[in-house]
Amino acid sequence: MQALSDSSQFRLLGQRRFAPFFVTQFLGALNDNVFRNGLVILVTFQGVQVLDMDVSQLANVAGALFILPYFLFSATAGQLADKYEKSMLMRRIKLLEIALMIIAALAFVTESYPVLLGVLFLMGCQSTLFGPVKYAYLPQQLADDELIGGNALVESGTYLAIILGLIIGGLTIAISPDDQLLIASCLIGFAVFGYLTSRRVPVTRAVDPDLVVHVNAWRETWRIVGFAREDRSVFLSILGISWFWFFGSAMTLQVPAYTADILNGSEAVATGLLVAFAVGVGIGALLCERMSGHRIELGLVPFGSIGLTLFAVDLYFAQPMVNGTAVGSFGEFLSRPGSIRVLFDLAMLGAFGGFYSVPLYALIQQRAERHHLSRIIAANNIINAIFMVFASVMSIAILSSGFSIPELFLVIAALNAIVAIYIYTLLPEFLMRFLAWLIISVLYRLRVTGLENIPERGPALVVCNHVSFIDPIILAGSVRRPMRFVMWYRIFDIPLLRFFFRHMHAIPIASAREDEQVMNEAFEKVDEELAAGNVVCVFPEGGITSNGEVQRFRPGIEKIIARRPVPVVPIALGNLWGSWFSRRSDGSLRRLPGRLFSKVPVTVGEPVAARDVTAAKLEILVRTLRGERR
Repeated sequence: MQALSDSSQFRLLGQRRFAPFFVTQFLGALNDNVFRNGLVILVTFQGVQVLDMDVSQLANVAGALFILPYFLFSATAGQLADKYEKSMLMRRIKLLEIALMIIAALAFVTESYPVLLGVLFLMGCQSTLFGPVKYAYLPQQLADDELIGGNALVESGTYLAIILGLIIGGLTIAISPDDQLLIASCLIGFAVFGYLTSRRVPVTRAVDPDLVVHVNAWRETWRIVGFAREDRSVFLSILGISWFWFFGSAMTLQVPAYTADILNGSEAVATGLLVAFAVGVGIGALLCERMSGHRIELGLVPFGSIGLTLFAVDLYFAQPMVNGTAVGSFGEFLSRPGSIRVLFDLAMLGAFGGFYSVPLYALIQQRAERHHLSRIIAANNIINAIFMVFASVMSIAILSSGFSIPELFLVIAALNAIVAIYIYTLLPEFLMRFLAWLIISVLYRLRVTGLENIPERGPALVVCNHVSFIDPIILAGSVRRPMRFVMWYRIFDIPLLRFFFRHMHAIPIASAREDEQVMNEAFEKVDEELAAGNVVCVFPEGGITSNGEVQRFRPGIEKIIARRPVPVVPIALGNLWGSWFSRRSDGSLRRLPGRLFSKVPVTVGEPVAARDVTAAKLEILVRTLRGERR
């Protein structure tokens, strides 16, 4: 197994194109959370009154105040990030943070708590400016195969900053409850250090320097949302990320009040629970790269959403009623029956949140048009903000209606299941990639080589030997780009599967003897997909092998290329003959267990130019790539 330190995501921490940026964004997230947690702890456990709001109301109002600027100013922030050089923008944004932290420090020391709510709103404005710069910086500095690792580090670093922010914010109030000098010093110190690291961020060119910045927030908001909607998978990924922010906000904003009112615990317990959630997200994010094989693996998204629902439900059952035993320290809390279950549920919510969100961020960065990527990130932030504001409003409404906090967790779990099903119905690519990821991760051990031979952009035709019923799933799980599979029309027409095949843009085909019209329509559809710049996969043997050998390639492949000259990429699958999903010599399906857990080589050959394509030549290439590994 590859050593952890050799993973691409950890090598990035030693490189200037990533390390100063990572530390800069880390310190920004740290300062946000020192400030916010210090304020919440001060109000929740020190009895400070702010505008006559109770603890639960203040937590939700504070959350709404912080994210409201994302809705109001993200359109402008996205334009600025596309127009100007990014390292310069980072330095100026960090200077703004220093000014805000000086105001916050003075407000803490003078006990001007309403002013702190105003500073919280302004910090949201500063974070709004930084968001598009942060996520648009990564694809300019990292290769596509580094995006998962880079996003995982940013995500885990952000949640590590949250952990430290929770601890530092809570400790500074606990150590110095009367004068708040300690938290004031920390806020200014972290802001200054963040500015110094931002000066080491390398120059990153503007992608649209001629852009005219429009300050009409409403018009520009709809305009940049229009950019995001140009690619359906990008827009649905934005909706998926926004739902995660809804879910995470609605859950974590309740933790201080949940601790005080339900768990009967102290600020140390509240901090410990939030740390558990943050640690979970960091671990989940870091595991994404290893579980996805350094690829953008959309199959992890449904996996994450399933975990979010299950552990939110279990959190309700872990402590549905008020605990009558008060605890003052985190150690006492852990020794109380049932507490480990609460802690574990929150950690697992975080971990599955990491599995859910990291691939979506990477997909947006990979598939979005680079020319206005910052504005698409800004659109993401706007929609995130709408969802998070709604999460706060919904939480206040549900709790005001007489629901308990554990019952709110149950409502959120049910909503997550409904939304997940809806999103995967709209974009079955996520669900099919989950199926592919599950099968290839559990049943086989894939060894993929030569992926660089598949063009990153533009049309291509993939030809492969046909060994088993799950060959398309294995190929879909191995190749980064979505593929349109040509499949036998009788399989395509299976009632329960037809919906998914249709939304995967699979192409049904029949022989001329079976249905000439279906055959002709298949050739037309293949040509349309290639003309649109997509990758189409064909199994030229015309059926699954019944003896493990590569059968004669049919000449239909030559007809496709004669009409639409595109590169043809040969792929060979090995070691699948004899598995449960392959055929016997009489054509029947093999019985379990067959050849399970075996190493399956997926070998991608060099592209063949259209002028050199013949069915016989492609057959020889696939045979050669496969070798003796049936």
